[in-house]
Amino acid sequence: MALGRTRAVGLVGLTGHLVEVEAHLAPSLPAFALVGLPDASLAEARDRVRAAVGSTGLTWPNRRITVNLSPAALPKSGPGFDLAVAVAVLAAAELLEAPRAAGVVHLGELGLDGRLRPVRGVLPAVAAAVAAGHPDVVVPEADAPEAALVPGARVVACRSLAEVVRRYGGAVAVPDVPAVPPARVGGAHRAPSGDLADVLGQGEARAAVEVAAAGGHHLLLVGPPGAGKTMLASRLPGLLPDLDEAEAVEVTAVHSVAGTFDPDGGLLHRPPYEDPHHTATPASIVGGGSGMPRPGAASRAHRGVLFLDEAPEFPTAVLQTLRQPLEHGEVVVHRAAGAARYPARFQLVLAANPCPCGRAVGTGIACTCRSLERRRYFGKISGPLLDRVDVQVEVPAVRRAELGEPAESTATVAARVAAARSAQAGRWSGTPWRLNGDVPGRVLRDRLGPGRALLGLVDRGIDRGTLTLRGADRVLRLAWTVADLAGRAAPSTDDVGRAVALRTRGQGA
Repeated sequence: MALGRTRAVGLVGLTGHLVEVEAHLAPSLPAFALVGLPDASLAEARDRVRAAVGSTGLTWPNRRITVNLSPAALPKSGPGFDLAVAVAVLAAAELLEAPRAAGVVHLGELGLDGRLRPVRGVLPAVAAAVAAGHPDVVVPEADAPEAALVPGARVVACRSLAEVVRRYGGAVAVPDVPAVPPARVGGAHRAPSGDLADVLGQGEARAAVEVAAAGGHHLLLVGPPGAGKTMLASRLPGLLPDLDEAEAVEVTAVHSVAGTFDPDGGLLHRPPYEDPHHTATPASIVGGGSGMPRPGAASRAHRGVLFLDEAPEFPTAVLQTLRQPLEHGEVVVHRAAGAARYPARFQLVLAANPCPCGRAVGTGIACTCRSLERRRYFGKISGPLLDRVDVQVEVPAVRRAELGEPAESTATVAARVAAARSAQAGRWSGTPWRLNGDVPGRVLRDRLGPGRALLGLVDRGIDRGTLTLRGADRVLRLAWTVADLAGRAAPSTDDVGRAVALRTRGQGA
C-alpha cells in the first residue's frame, strides 16, 4: 500500500478552506477515482493529470488510484486542484520525496503538456493557507505576483509540473517552456476618465453627487437626454478617497475570484466602477454560474460604484435583486452545490429619463408619450427600491446661460469629500460604521440628543405620506452628511430641509 499527501485550498465564495489531498495506490486493476464532492471541471482533472504526468516524462502508476479531497463534505470546484492531485499521486508512487510535499499548498491547473496554467482566486486562497498555518505555497508563475501580495506567504513560482517534481527530488528533465499568461475577463474595475469640470451647469445635481460621495449615499438622477446624467455618474468614483489596506485586500480578493484582477499594479486601492448594460441578467448582476456561483457586478463594485444607466430599461427582476445587498451590504447566492457569500457594499447610482421619449420635463408639452406609458416606464423602478435610494434629484436640460459658468474640478470637490469623510470617521470610531450612509437611524437620532426637535420637518413628511419610516432615516443620514460638508458638528434646521429636498425630488415634505 502506498499513500501520498499534499495540500490545496477550496474556495466557497471568498472563504478559503484548507483541503488535504490524499492519493492511495492499491495493487488492483488500473483505475483512477476522484472523491470528495468534486464538480464537473474538477472531475476532469483525472484526464488532465494523467496526460500531464506522461508529457513530463514520468511513468503513470499502473495501479488502482484513489484520490480523496478532505474534508469530503465540502463542495470543491474548478481546475485549481490539478497540481495538488498530481503531486499526491507522484508522492504515493515514490517518484518524488513525499515528506517534502506533504505540508506545501499547491495551486494551479495543468495543461496536457505539463505546463502550469493560472487559476482564479489565488489571493484569497493563499491568504486562507497562511491563516491555517501553511505559508509555503506553489503557484503557476503567472499567479506569483498576486500570491506575493499576501503577507507571510512563502511563494514558489513554477512553469511546469516537471519543475515542481524536480523541487521535490524527482528525476525528471525540466523543459524550457514559456509561462502561460493569465486569461482575464476584462478590466471591470477600471477607473472612468473625465473631470467633474467637464459637466456644464447642473449646480443642484453636482451638489447632490458631492453629498452622495461624502456620505456613501445611493443616488438617482432623472432628467431628459443630454442633460449630463451619465457624465455626473461617471465622475462620482473620482470624488471617492482611496481604499485603506483592509478594504483594498477585500476588493482585490473579489476581483481575483472574478478573474478581473491584474496583479501587475498591486492591490486595488481605487474604488471600483461597474456600469453593466441594460441587457444584463440577474446572475450577471448578483452572481451565479454552474457549480459554486461567481461574483457578479454588484460584488465587483464592492467599496465602489454600481451605475445603472437607463435604469427603467433593465429587467424588473434585475432591479429587484439589488434590494437585499442595498440593505445588508452582501450577496448570498444559493445553489444546489452550496451557498456563496460575497461582499457588496457599493454605492448604487441610477440614471433615468422621465418617460420613454425623455421629454416629460417642465410642463411636459413636448412629450409624445401617453400617461399610461409614462407610469409603466418609470414604474419599472419599484417603490421599495426607490425607498432605498437616499438622494433623488432631477437633472433639467442645461440652459445656454449656464454654459459660461465656471465649474469646480474633481480635485476641488474631492478635497471637501475627504474632509467630510474624515469627520465621519472620527464620529463613528469604535463602531461598526464609518460613513453616515451606513449608520442606523436610531443611532443618528440618539446622537442628536436635544437637537431632535429639528426633525419636525421629517415628521410632517411622514404625516403627508411623502416619506416612509425608512425614508425618514435616510433623510437623517443625509442631514448629517450635509452638516459634515459644511463643517458643522451636528445638523441644523437648514441641513434637514436640504436633506428633505434631496430625498423627495421636489415633492416637498
